[in-house]
Amino acid sequence: MRRLVSQFRSLLQDEEVRSISRRYFISNGFDGTLTSIGVVVGSLLSGVPDGATVVAVGLGAAVGLATSGVWSVWEIERAETQAAILRLERAMLTDLDDTAVQRRKASARSVHAVMSGLGPIFGVLLPLLPFLFEGRGLTMLQATVVGVAVGVAVLFTFGAYLSTISRQRWYVAGARMGLAGLVVAAVNYLLPG
Repeated sequence: MRRLVSQFRSLLQDEEVRSISRRYFISNGFDGTLTSIGVVVGSLLSGVPDGATVVAVGLGAAVGLATSGVWSVWEIERAETQAAILRLERAMLTDLDDTAVQRRKASARSVHAVMSGLGPIFGVLLPLLPFLFEGRGLTMLQATVVGVAVGVAVLFTFGAYLSTISRQRWYVAGARMGLAGLVVAAVNYLLPG
């Protein structure tokens, strides 16, 4: 296990690996958070009677999005890695099978897939937390409002973090990302039925 953690840390010190993994984590975390906001608002509006049901539906969404994130990124990065190795082999006029280069690229693919799967789990689960307290201090409406607020805060945090990379104003970048959560909540509220 230590070797695996050490290898993971080593790979994340590579700027290219860190950059790609960060993109997958935040992109899929963004999708997961917006999905969760849609689930919590839609649950309230459709008359779901208790927080446990909302959590169960949200967990189903988390499983689907995480599986999608891991599987799609694994396949995308597999194809991209293979293409990069083929280009390198042509340039070097040598076979790179079972070399350090090939193994490092395969390991980086694993890191990307893991980060891609963690993003939506994080994004879905945090807005669901208030529903664990429904009936124990929170009503369904209160849990929904808190869940949306948590989701918007997660999105704001993603934006603020990205601003540190791009040297933008953190509160502007955070507000732009957080606004998406409010839009999803509003659209769900305005939908007929």
